[in-house]
Amino acid sequence: MSARSNKKNKYKLVHRRPRQVLCKEQKYHQERDKSDDACETESMEDDPVVPSITFPVAMWDLKHCDRKKCSGKKLMRHGLVKTLRLGARFSGLVLTPVGTKCVSPTDREIIQEYGCAVVDCSWARLDETPFNRMRTPNPRLLPFFVAANPVNYGKPCQLSCVEAIAAALTITGFRDEAALFLGKFTWGHSFLELNSELLERYALCKNSEEVIAVQEKYLEEAWHEKSIRHTLPDFPPSDTESEEEEEETKKDENPVSEVIKELDNTKI
Repeated sequence: MSARSNKKNKYKLVHRRPRQVLCKEQKYHQERDKSDDACETESMEDDPVVPSITFPVAMWDLKHCDRKKCSGKKLMRHGLVKTLRLGARFSGLVLTPVGTKCVSPTDREIIQEYGCAVVDCSWARLDETPFNRMRTPNPRLLPFFVAANPVNYGKPCQLSCVEAIAAALTITGFRDEAALFLGKFTWGHSFLELNSELLERYALCKNSEEVIAVQEKYLEEAWHEKSIRHTLPDFPPSDTESEEEEEETKKDENPVSEVIKELDNTKI
């Protein structure tokens, strides 16, 4: 072998690319991400034929959220939601924090004819969200609900995109469509269960004013239950109380009690 060849081989050894060694935590996250992608792909392939929705559902994506955790992006991948560009006008009902009226059953015709949309942004970045560039003749607020998504579970009003869409659809009488959207998430049924009483009450209202009245009455009941709990003496549990009795007590609890701890920080 010539001296020139030896020199080339030595140069290759010296400048060989360093190996990228992953620690255990990096390997775990990498494998988890691959597994999530594979599961979602398999789920989309195995999905039955999606029933036709007769109205459009859309969102403005501000790209504030983690792609893996964003419910809006998952709905896009399933073809249930289309994206809107900033500055675009949407003629249907839009769920936005700058709305002046609450969603009510009277909005059914608007959704039926023009659809509904949501703003996909972070609750922590509302001040920097350009709501003025999301034009609509029908901006709406959602009344009080409790989140069931894994990020904000149990927190008042901090709903994900799919929860907001499902809430509006349920109030306006599109229950099957709401179930279709929530059905794409393993925790979706929890939102309906956690808010079942509120959804039923809101759906029976005649207008936005009645929805607000129902909301206020519900919160008043929750505050009343909270005050009663604070005035009760804190007796130690009886030795005769069985585990089965404790489980039955948990099952019989009113859903209001699940949000009482959060009410001190709630602003409506």
